[in-house]
Amino acid sequence: MSERLSGEEPRATGRATISVCMIVRDEEERLPETLRSVSFADELIVVDGGSTDRTREIARSAGAVVVENPWPGFATQRNVAIDHASCDWILEVDADERVSDELRDDIVGWLSGPPPADVHLCVVPLRDHFLGAWLGPAAKYPRYRSRMFRRGVYRHDESRQVHEGIHPQERTWALKGDLRHERADRIGEALGDWWRYARLESAHVEPLPGAAAYAKAIVIRPLAKVAYRTLIDGAWRDGARGLLLVALDASSDAVVFARRATGHVPDRSTPPDLGFGRFITRVGPVRIVAVAPGEEALTWLQAARAAGADTALVTDAEIDGRHWLHVERVPRLGPLHTIRALETIAQMREIDQLVLGDVGSRFVRLLSSGARGALPPASLEDDPVRLIRVLVEKTRG
Repeated sequence: MSERLSGEEPRATGRATISVCMIVRDEEERLPETLRSVSFADELIVVDGGSTDRTREIARSAGAVVVENPWPGFATQRNVAIDHASCDWILEVDADERVSDELRDDIVGWLSGPPPADVHLCVVPLRDHFLGAWLGPAAKYPRYRSRMFRRGVYRHDESRQVHEGIHPQERTWALKGDLRHERADRIGEALGDWWRYARLESAHVEPLPGAAAYAKAIVIRPLAKVAYRTLIDGAWRDGARGLLLVALDASSDAVVFARRATGHVPDRSTPPDLGFGRFITRVGPVRIVAVAPGEEALTWLQAARAAGADTALVTDAEIDGRHWLHVERVPRLGPLHTIRALETIAQMREIDQLVLGDVGSRFVRLLSSGARGALPPASLEDDPVRLIRVLVEKTRG
């Protein structure tokens, strides 16, 4: 059942309106601070999955629309919240997250814009607070997540038990400011989260072909992940907490495949995710990312954009005010800076094609699959219209 306490319709503001949607259960300690951080919203939707504490009372006192729905799983519960929202845009926030002042101001500015007609999804930087400290590279900060979208455009995949987030199908907009995530305050809590997510994720992987494949997934892959996150991402900069987080993330992968190898997986009624948490089918406009010094790639990217591509640029120059292009500026186009910038862009939306200017390409093999592109790197000498035609045939066919 639901109860609307803030009136039948969201208040008029002279701008696009926004509903904050939350799913909760027994969150009386953390919920008040979260609700204060989203007080700018035109509407609050709180879906409660069966709390036995004061969660619902606290939500109602903040003027929320409270929906009581027995827990059906993360994705389904999030869709219940979406279905009760009535504003133009939806922002999804969890009870262990806080909207920073800078993010609040950027959201309000975005809604007043008005938002570009061809953008239906915004990504927000997630900043993790882990065992008493804020993490940076160990948690891949800024860890962009798809949390704000036009109502009626996106829904969650209810076949997934975990990592049910929105998958971008078009150009995304990166908001400024942090969504602050209280990840774990104690070792026991961190270990509990580690086990719970590994158990759920194990329902979404296929059996591997033989002992050698399992050895690679359980031993070699986690060790490689630790090395990559520590050295390439720079997790060592976050000290012991950062290294512990990396170790937990990597060992979680090992547990997932160990459970699959031994048959200890939850029942499922839908096909597994063959990409281990990644989507296989690429949809929407092709995404092209150029890596080039200065403004060398701008004319090429403008032509690609005119031909229908979603474009981004990694460069060492200050380039502002171009709403058609996402720019990641790096101090210099060395391998480590470039890799980190491309990984950040790939968090917003999977890259289809890298286009390299006057820079080396040896770093490409170190990138994750989502940042490497579907085809080998192209050059600024290639015709963008022809390249896009080939990309569409190869990745959208």
